[in-house]
Amino acid sequence: LSRTGLSKRYPVYWDEEDDDAMAFLSSMDICASGMTAQRLRLDIAAENITNRDTTRTEGGGPYRKKSVVFREIPSTSFQEVLGRAANGRKGGVEVEAIVLDQSPMDLVYNPDHPDARPDGYVEMPNVDLLAETIDAMSASRSYEANLTALNTIKQMASKALEIGR
Repeated sequence: LSRTGLSKRYPVYWDEEDDDAMAFLSSMDICASGMTAQRLRLDIAAENITNRDTTRTEGGGPYRKKSVVFREIPSTSFQEVLGRAANGRKGGVEVEAIVLDQSPMDLVYNPDHPDARPDGYVEMPNVDLLAETIDAMSASRSYEANLTALNTIKQMASKALEIGR
């Protein structure tokens, strides 16, 4: 293997000044950002499920479903790219916002409920248990995928160290 590439078909490019250990750290950093983001997504899904019957909040009214908005860690300006490269960070994902779902609340007829309106209907949270369960499973699988990638990177680094012995 040469530093110019694995083959003519699949070239690998890097700066001769770049430290190989930094490339591993950058990859680990990307996986870690994904794991952190997916853990928060799972926390929000759990919070939504927990509050699916909450009819009173500090802000008044029933609980509103929350959603996590992710964004790619951008590399827009040369200054940012240079700063990330100096820190060994090349990309990943971050949480941009946690937003409240503005869809209408579910109306359930229950005249005996303490929060029932005069017509007997209660505004219930706009949380769909099935959708939240699926979102939690998806977040868990994404977390596992990032963890698998992280473990693969660790194995590669270990094998690279063995080559040097």
